[in-house]
Amino acid sequence: QVQLVESGGGLVQPGGSLRLSCAASGFSLDYYAVGWFRQAPGKEREAVSCMSSTTNSDGNTYYTDSVKGRFTISRDNDKNMMYLQMDSLEPEDTAIYYCAAAWTPETMCLTSYFGSWGQGTQVTVSS
Repeated sequence: QVQLVESGGGLVQPGGSLRLSCAASGFSLDYYAVGWFRQAPGKEREAVSCMSSTTNSDGNTYYTDSVKGRFTISRDNDKNMMYLQMDSLEPEDTAIYYCAAAWTPETMCLTSYFGSWGQGTQVTVSS
């Protein structure tokens, strides 16, 4: 079946780094737009970063303003995985992070456009 599984979350001090991984099975991730989303306590789920298909589109990326210059989205098509490199982490980045895939090569970076979701991984940035 179609499945996405996140890993790599944890506890890190402000200024630290984490790399989140997302393993896909049951479909080829490279054909579709992918994204990372997060939900903090008391907040709505929000888009962090999205990337169009590198096979059926141009691999164009989007980042929400609060993470620009600090986070990087990437893919490894041979491994059918996607990643989120997070640097210079801030307490405001604390949230559950979800990877997701759309069923089209390109889409807007909004939760409603993504149909396949992982279960989430906790990222906590604290002293």
